[in-house]
Amino acid sequence: MLARLPLPYLLLLAAFATFIFCLAVEKIIEIRKLTVACAVISAGCCFGMIIMGSLQYQEWSAEHMLVLYSFGWIGFSIGLIPFRKPYSEYAEERRRGVMREKYEYAKWRPLVTVASVIVMGTVGHFLAT
Repeated sequence: MLARLPLPYLLLLAAFATFIFCLAVEKIIEIRKLTVACAVISAGCCFGMIIMGSLQYQEWSAEHMLVLYSFGWIGFSIGLIPFRKPYSEYAEERRRGVMREKYEYAKWRPLVTVASVIVMGTVGHFLAT
């Protein structure tokens, strides 16, 4: 359904998902270099998904892969919400010069992130076909 939209709209959707992800990283960690690195890595992931989709046996279109990228990245951004408080504290400690050997966080937090990406990826796949 969404893969039938014109390509410029899907590129805007992917850009919006990347913007939301970079905004989440900036709000949580507040390190500008990391935010810029996340934006560059996100663009590379988007292009990589398009290339890998075209190389698959099913030959998924660029439109399909843009929808999957957008939903997956928004799911990842939602999954970062539980990490907001510990990452902010660790970033503040790092700015003050305190370095830890091991960072502690609850074991359920990565599960929320993984579940969010899986759910949003599944929703994106169903909406793209």
